Amino acid sequence: MKNILPKITLLFVIGTLFYSCSLVKRVPENKQLLVKNEIFANNERIKEERVNNLLTQQPNNKFIAYPLRLSLYNLARKNPDSSYRAWLDKKPNRRENLTAILSKKQVERLAESFFVSGFNNFLKKTGEPPVIIDPKRVEKSEKRLSGFYYDKGFLKNTVVSKIDSIGNKKGKITYNITTGAVYTIDSLSREIETPKIDSLYLSQEQKSFIKPNEPYSYSNFDNEKKRITKQFRNSGVYHFQENYVKFDAIQNDKDHKLGVVLKIEDRTVKIEDQLVKTPFTIYKISEVNIFTNSNSRKIRNQVNDSIKYKGYNFYSTGKLQYKPKALLNSIFIAKGSLFSDTDRTLTSKSLNNLSVFNYPNIEYIEDASDSTKTSLITNIYLVNKKRFLWQPSIDITTSDIQQFGISGRMSFTWRNVFRRAENLEISTRGNIGSSKDFANPNNVFFNIFEFGGDIKLNIPRIFFPLNTKNIIKKEMFPSTQISTGLTNQKNIGLDKSSLSGGINYNWSTTDGKNNFRFDLLNINYVRNLNAGNYFNVYRTSYNRLNELAALYNVDATNLDSDDNLTLEGTLKFISDVLSGATSLTLGDQDYKTILSISERYVRLAEDNLIVSSSFSFSRSTKANMYDRDFYNFKAKIESAGNLLSLVGNGFNLTKEESAAGNTKLFGIEYAQYIKTEVDYVKQWDFGKKNTLAMHTFAGIAIPYGNAKTIPFSRSYFAGGSNDNRGWQAYSLGPGRSGGINDFNEANFKLTFSTEYRFRVSGNFHSAFFVDVGNIWNFLDNVEDERYTFNGIKSLKDLAVGSGVGFRYDFDFFVFRIDLGYKTYDPGRETEDRWFKGINFSKTVLNFGINYPF
Repeated sequence: MKNILPKITLLFVIGTLFYSCSLVKRVPENKQLLVKNEIFANNERIKEERVNNLLTQQPNNKFIAYPLRLSLYNLARKNPDSSYRAWLDKKPNRRENLTAILSKKQVERLAESFFVSGFNNFLKKTGEPPVIIDPKRVEKSEKRLSGFYYDKGFLKNTVVSKIDSIGNKKGKITYNITTGAVYTIDSLSREIETPKIDSLYLSQEQKSFIKPNEPYSYSNFDNEKKRITKQFRNSGVYHFQENYVKFDAIQNDKDHKLGVVLKIEDRTVKIEDQLVKTPFTIYKISEVNIFTNSNSRKIRNQVNDSIKYKGYNFYSTGKLQYKPKALLNSIFIAKGSLFSDTDRTLTSKSLNNLSVFNYPNIEYIEDASDSTKTSLITNIYLVNKKRFLWQPSIDITTSDIQQFGISGRMSFTWRNVFRRAENLEISTRGNIGSSKDFANPNNVFFNIFEFGGDIKLNIPRIFFPLNTKNIIKKEMFPSTQISTGLTNQKNIGLDKSSLSGGINYNWSTTDGKNNFRFDLLNINYVRNLNAGNYFNVYRTSYNRLNELAALYNVDATNLDSDDNLTLEGTLKFISDVLSGATSLTLGDQDYKTILSISERYVRLAEDNLIVSSSFSFSRSTKANMYDRDFYNFKAKIESAGNLLSLVGNGFNLTKEESAAGNTKLFGIEYAQYIKTEVDYVKQWDFGKKNTLAMHTFAGIAIPYGNAKTIPFSRSYFAGGSNDNRGWQAYSLGPGRSGGINDFNEANFKLTFSTEYRFRVSGNFHSAFFVDVGNIWNFLDNVEDERYTFNGIKSLKDLAVGSGVGFRYDFDFFVFRIDLGYKTYDPGRETEDRWFKGINFSKTVLNFGINYPF
């Protein structure tokens, strides 16, 4: 040990020296590599991200405290092509020998090859050059810091910087800020030359961001400029701009106070060759002209058709193709109203939402016929999109079931179909493919197929027998969608047909943050036409059952002459096992295997008839795709089966009774339940693309009346890349049952997830996450306590998964890999639940596009 220790010490010292020298390899003599910035305000260390970002020079990016990109950059040769030529000329015959093998031109071009220049260029591009301390940029950083604190009210602050050497060619910069006293607003007065807008200002003076006895803040002055401009431009002052608002300040350094004067001078107008000051005018709208069916923005000299409707003038180059009443639903600019920026914005957005015009152009011109010079004429130019649009597409696909497939889609869009800006979309789709898993006695290559069609009608208003305009105003951009779709498929051997359709209404608040959806009617009908073929398709399930039947079958009629299960005997054998007719019991592994196969069969072969209504609300404070500090909230309530129950009873339809004692309509046991769920996502931005994200979800669907269970498509599952990542999808729960089925689902779900996301280098990001949640059966036909939710004590069945994620940001999407581990597994014995899944061999690999929430 005594002999080894000095060697270890020597290696450590050599490694440290090599590391230190390698980082400054590209740093010129008498220069310093910036390794650290420190900011102090009144002798207190400032670590606030937005303050640090004011500095014009930042140290090289680090990967786990190591400047990896700088090291990559240092590995590259400075001039690889020159080094190559020097190598050629180092020996007299080297160039001639290479020329004998390659051409002279090829020998020269080797300097540009990957092995000579390409790899070095890759290192330079991937790496990052050293950040050299620049005194001029340090001075610029001082000014930025001073300006920041000045805008916070510290008008007499001082900033002093110091560059310290901390090793060979390395340095750090320390910024010391003395803020001084904060200045407060002593008084606010005004000098507004135009009396009319002076009165306008007084009408909302109490909304001012600038208030006496409050600290000076630049943002308050900036917000006040915007507030005044918005108020005036929404009150008829057409020519007003933000730069007309000015502030003068009388500075009292003794008491650290400011006397503020708001100044708005009359506007300057050029008349002939002279600039003349003239008072602001409050304008009203005298005419509103709408030009449609045009291929250009201004067609006033090409009008062939016109109509006047409710004071609005409609013009067209050809026959007017739109009902004036329909267009007025999207126009908020009214004759006789004051000019308003808000009205213009709402009109542009609403007309654009119709999807029948390109983005509208709205102009205002002064009305020359008005002797008072207080009127504006509004011209709205609408350039039509193509009325008919045909979009074909074709794809080649592959999957676990379908080894090769060709799918195609054709959609036809008819805009303004009923002359009220409605859009009709008719689409068809089809797929043919080949599958080795599918029973194929005739050895046909294309042995599976699917075809279907959809019809959607989008109406830019609420289409309802009763007048809803007093409840859902046109400022909420209401719309109605009526849809229906039919699909017929033969791709899992059950020859499934499905019918869907419904009518829904959508509207939102003017700021777009709150959205509402009401599904008046939603129909989902699924019919499996060949369920008896199930075990002929899923041969793995059949083979396993056949092996178990050799051990436990008690009915010889279930077997054929070769002692193999018949297709009919397969279902009978499952029934015997689950009813206790065999020697297998609930605790046996083979019993669980047969139960799992049975559950999968029931779920994939069941027919569904769901007729429901629902109401959804969502709110998002996310400003744009780059916003990292926001929340999303969603809530939904859904009810199914009531209409069918009412219709069946009211019209005395022929009914059947299922084996479970429930009513069937049209040969299918219809679903009846009530379902509600709440979803909340919150994200906090810590700067430098480091964020903390949290997701909470709770949902419950309670069957009643004609149903004792929830349809599979409406139930909940746990696990997967967007849920609890310690488990695969459908493998967690219900409760503490251990996920023994292929498709574990239930009607009650609770989940909570949080993850810390941070940038590693460039577009490469990582995250640490913890997911908590589970599913349970609640108020349905399941009575086993391992599966059911029994109050607060069942919260101990919440599963905990944790892990680490790796993400690469492609700007338009994020590719994600998450490594999940079972931290707390409620499916294990109570004393054996914690940390038994924290093992590399038990990693659950999750792939995803974009973030999980």
